[in-house]
Amino acid sequence: MSDARKSRSIEVEHVKIASTKCFAEVKAALERLVPEIDPRIGVLLREGNSEGALKALETGPALARFLSRDHGSLLQIAGRPRKAVQYDIGNPLTAARMTRHQLPAALYAPLRVLLYENEAGRSIFEYDRPSSLFGQFDDERVTAVARELDASLERVLIDAAS
Repeated sequence: MSDARKSRSIEVEHVKIASTKCFAEVKAALERLVPEIDPRIGVLLREGNSEGALKALETGPALARFLSRDHGSLLQIAGRPRKAVQYDIGNPLTAARMTRHQLPAALYAPLRVLLYENEAGRSIFEYDRPSSLFGQFDDERVTAVARELDASLERVLIDAAS
């Protein structure tokens, strides 16, 4: 392989959190606990007002939803629609704390979380543990922040599932 193209394997810890609540309840709880990112932040940054964006982020939630995709409806193509939503969840300040040291860490910020209903009717969250994703950069400054994300993401998903 040339110097221009390199690859390596990394170990990723995958997490599954099951709930006895129905899909709609867990989805509503997650969306209540993790609000959408404030759209003013993007506007402020585009206008060059980084101080205003910073203030908005500092007073905002620890985690926010950047995007959600109804993956379950996509399965209509296969003739089998399901209840499944994929979320991008994170915090721009947290991402900046990592990417200032390792820009490639932006590949995993925000984090991706899947909520779905399994065949038994149980609601399930699945995601890859942030510290295992960000640990590949071998930078303790990044990994330390990722461990904070481990705790905050797990806490909010368990709260939504409970």
